[in-house]
Amino acid sequence: MARVNRRRFFQAAGVAGAAVVWGGPPASATTTGTTLDVAATPIGGAGYRRLAAGPGWPLVVRGDIATPGAARVDRRRPLACFVQFTDMHMVDTQSPARFEYTHPLMGAGAFRAHETLAQHTSAALVRKVNALTGGPFTGRPIDFVMTTGDNTDNHEQVELDWFLTVLNGGRITANTGDPARYEGVQNSGVKAYWNPDSTLADDYKAKGFPRVPNLLDAAIRPFDSPGLRIPWYCTFGNHDDSVVGSLPDGIPFIDALYTGRNKVMGCAEADSARIARAMTDPAHAADAATVLAANPGLVRTVTPDARRRPFGTAEFVRAHLDPRNTGPGPVGHGFTPDNADGVDVFYTFRIAPGVTGVSLDTTTTAGFADGSIGLHQYRWLEKTLRRNSSRYYDVFGARKAQAVTDELFILFSHHTSRTMGNVLPDRRRPLDPRLDGNALVALLQRFPNVVAWVNGHTHENRIVPHGTGDRAFWEINTAAHVDHPQHARIIELVDNGDGTLSLFTTLVEGDAPYAADYDDFSPRGLASLAREFAFNDPHADLDAVGAPTDRNTELLVAGNSPTRV
Repeated sequence: MARVNRRRFFQAAGVAGAAVVWGGPPASATTTGTTLDVAATPIGGAGYRRLAAGPGWPLVVRGDIATPGAARVDRRRPLACFVQFTDMHMVDTQSPARFEYTHPLMGAGAFRAHETLAQHTSAALVRKVNALTGGPFTGRPIDFVMTTGDNTDNHEQVELDWFLTVLNGGRITANTGDPARYEGVQNSGVKAYWNPDSTLADDYKAKGFPRVPNLLDAAIRPFDSPGLRIPWYCTFGNHDDSVVGSLPDGIPFIDALYTGRNKVMGCAEADSARIARAMTDPAHAADAATVLAANPGLVRTVTPDARRRPFGTAEFVRAHLDPRNTGPGPVGHGFTPDNADGVDVFYTFRIAPGVTGVSLDTTTTAGFADGSIGLHQYRWLEKTLRRNSSRYYDVFGARKAQAVTDELFILFSHHTSRTMGNVLPDRRRPLDPRLDGNALVALLQRFPNVVAWVNGHTHENRIVPHGTGDRAFWEINTAAHVDHPQHARIIELVDNGDGTLSLFTTLVEGDAPYAADYDDFSPRGLASLAREFAFNDPHADLDAVGAPTDRNTELLVAGNSPTRV
């Protein structure tokens, strides 16, 4: 067991804008199971690389918006500890309503070499969280897990079932269509995809990917997820409400693809370009239907499966409210009967005494990957913050008084401030104006008791300060489970007893060895292979791991414990 003396300090040399010391966790805590202790590292410097256990990453103290006091190490009092999951992308890889052939243009969002193992990756993170004894810097038991959207890849009913089973526990068979065999692109004989079972000299093997006989059979074999042992909450993402996270529902012909029998394996470059443009340019959304209706290129007949039908927002919420899906709780996983109509899927919940969580819905059913916030939800959020703030600023910058004491707030959403520029009308509230990320940042800066905004979507680790003084908060963005580096994040909120608060952010990896034999088809072995394949995927962004300032950090912010305001 790795332990760190609380008086031991390490230099975070070369990190701009950060303090240069690290105060370790108390003796009752441990770094074991986190990237403070050990982290995946590639072997060799070029080409296809296997992974090994490498040195852990240091903790960087960030004083960008509040100065760290020297005595805070001895005064710290934990207020909350939780884990962020994000962008799990439970993916039905055999669905006809996927456009893998656009991956040379669209990247990993269209096809991933490791995507048949996505459910194993998330189950490995569930096992890791279950094994943690508490926060590494406070020792506080983990209060809950929040998943910040893109829980499914293509908002299919079967993907929703897998998502709920991974987090609540149970048996998963990550297969659709023919119950006895895989019918997706990875045994198609098309060179543009990795065909792991085959001797075909495909484009991936040319980059060093191995031949792994029987991998696809192993990927669709039943396995068990233990389920989380602590409560979990859910936030909605664009892949939970749009076709492949980009195209709006209701486009003629596309919706019928889901439960049909024709799956396009490849098509002409010009047709692929039209599909790709339809996913990124609202003016060309209808082009996708025109191309697909013609069944261009190589079409494979697959076994239809009614479980592939797309779900709506209301169905997503009602599935969480179903008592059969309560798991470790709470009932609804944050959603309440007020959300059951699928119109307003935002809510508040109690994190700890004096600390409130807010789950926002930044998606729009108009489609396309990026998001925004509707004026109705914006006003709801403003009222929620105002009635729980002893002081705040109006839109003109004048300081106001309101409540007797402050409630601290941590917000959760799928999109980041930088990815909230899609202001297309949402069909759930078609007359509601949409506001961008800058508007939301400006609102949060009016309330000194907002300490953090936690989100996903970008598939990268990135931590950004917003504002100065008492008009400042941290935006904490965490990488995807489905893509490299497959991280979850522990976040601990502490009162420093000196007029500041700290947020400790610690990355964790799934419970799987860093290397596994290519015939190790156990759940942990498959999760290990998924990590390796994700690292080597030609579309992988190796910079998504983030700088040291985006990984294991102590983030200082002005503010007192809610019990001391």
